[in-house]
Amino acid sequence: MSLQSLALIENWPVPTAAAAVVRADGTVLGTHGPTGHRFPLASVTKPLAAYAALVAYEEGAIELDEPAGPPGATVRHLLAHTSGLAFDEHRVTAPPGQRRLYSNAGFEQLGDHVAKATEIPFAEYLRQAVLDPLGMTSTALDGSPAKDGVSTVDDLLRFAAELQAPRLLDPRTVAEAMTVQYPGTKGVLPGYGHQNPNDWGLGLEIRDSKSPHWTGGSSSPRTFGHFGQAGTFLWVDPAAGAACVALTDRPFGPWAVEAWPTFTDAVLAEL
Repeated sequence: MSLQSLALIENWPVPTAAAAVVRADGTVLGTHGPTGHRFPLASVTKPLAAYAALVAYEEGAIELDEPAGPPGATVRHLLAHTSGLAFDEHRVTAPPGQRRLYSNAGFEQLGDHVAKATEIPFAEYLRQAVLDPLGMTSTALDGSPAKDGVSTVDDLLRFAAELQAPRLLDPRTVAEAMTVQYPGTKGVLPGYGHQNPNDWGLGLEIRDSKSPHWTGGSSSPRTFGHFGQAGTFLWVDPAAGAACVALTDRPFGPWAVEAWPTFTDAVLAEL
């Protein structure tokens, strides 16, 4: 089976794009474009970094509710963008747990915390904990755990299958990551403005009833994932029993706001 809807990426105003859809058992339902091409991920790096942190949690190196980041904050706050840290600066702008302040700085402090606890540089820990076990040989982190990952659609399909049917983590841990942390928290979803509530799990954004949103109008409220400013996204829709990855080499902007939901709705209609 090959999904015709994936060919819609041909209409996107981008130099290069690749997309694919995968089931929980790893069955690839369709691909389009150069799925082996390495793209900068931007913030689609965050779910990978979060997964590595959850491996560290299961290994006993860290606890979700131990202090990390700014005073009063925990690992959980950092993962859920409620530490109070600013977007791209290591300064506190709110008390922990009060607002959903999407923060690259928070993920950088999370990476530092895991590296210190495991005594392994975070990029190396990510490789050992997540990338190598899943066979993600074309994926690497060179810099910030918030935004400096590079990967391919082929590799991210392996990760998207793992999110649906965990092998590296206890399914209960992944269920927690897909559950809203600090319910009712308001905040800005980058590129989409204020959302009330602005729901997140542990390193994963949860769609719920957000509007506007980068997923589709027909995406289930349980849909979770992440998009990146590099023009990249990965979503998992449990109701559809599938995940979709799309990578491009044009920065996120009005073109994506327009193109992505239509694309997602077409994919879901074909599943």
